[in-house]
Amino acid sequence: MQVQGQLVVVGTGIMLGAHLTPRCQAFIADADVVFAAVTDALTEQWLRSLNPSLESFAPLYQQGKPRSQTYQQMVDQLLAQVRLGKKVVAAFYGHPGVFAQVAEMAIRAAREEGYVAQMEPGISAADCLHADLQIDPAKVGCCYMEASQLLFYRRTIDVTAYLVLWQVALAGDITLSQLQSQSALIQVLVEHLQQWYPADHPVVVYEAASLPFLNVRRDTMALSELVHATLNLKSTLVIPPAQPLQPNQAMMARLKQLQSQ
Repeated sequence: MQVQGQLVVVGTGIMLGAHLTPRCQAFIADADVVFAAVTDALTEQWLRSLNPSLESFAPLYQQGKPRSQTYQQMVDQLLAQVRLGKKVVAAFYGHPGVFAQVAEMAIRAAREEGYVAQMEPGISAADCLHADLQIDPAKVGCCYMEASQLLFYRRTIDVTAYLVLWQVALAGDITLSQLQSQSALIQVLVEHLQQWYPADHPVVVYEAASLPFLNVRRDTMALSELVHATLNLKSTLVIPPAQPLQPNQAMMARLKQLQSQ
């Protein structure tokens, strides 16, 4: 009887060893082969201790190489092992469904070929952000957006809510091949944001701690100073509200009338 291959995509969380759920750890330990896309060698080494079959996706990333090509190579490697009838685990930094395009691509491709494929959640950078910066999205709202998407499309910003821009270091890279920040492109982002925010509006460059002995980065600066900040692939830009919430008096009156009947 032919063994049916399967794919499980898991999230390793952000902090080494602290954020991986027991369920995800069990999937990793039980896999025939594990592929990993994580941000540091220590996490990779720890995952290899759970399953020596681990193979790293890190060598696929190269400066100047289109990320779409890298992502497709990852999917191809995963599916090749699934087709061999193996239990395959793909372990991604953070949450595999949050800024991890490969996870969605691989699951869709596996299911289209009739294989069982599933995703298991992990603690994302967003989860860490809300804890480290003590931002409750229920208070005034919070909008998540990829930084380049803000530049590439005609988006409308609600300045009464928090705006969180992911992958800010790569903002404006139309080649989708860069791995480093370019100050000229960051300046374009700053100028674009000044449609809604004054130049002196405070913003926060945030980076979650990936190792227990590292500090959280929460550097506050004026929006205009962002071009001088050191940014990397882990950097997230958090922009607090520029205006208070405005009560909708007409709606409140209507609701009050309905509830008084």
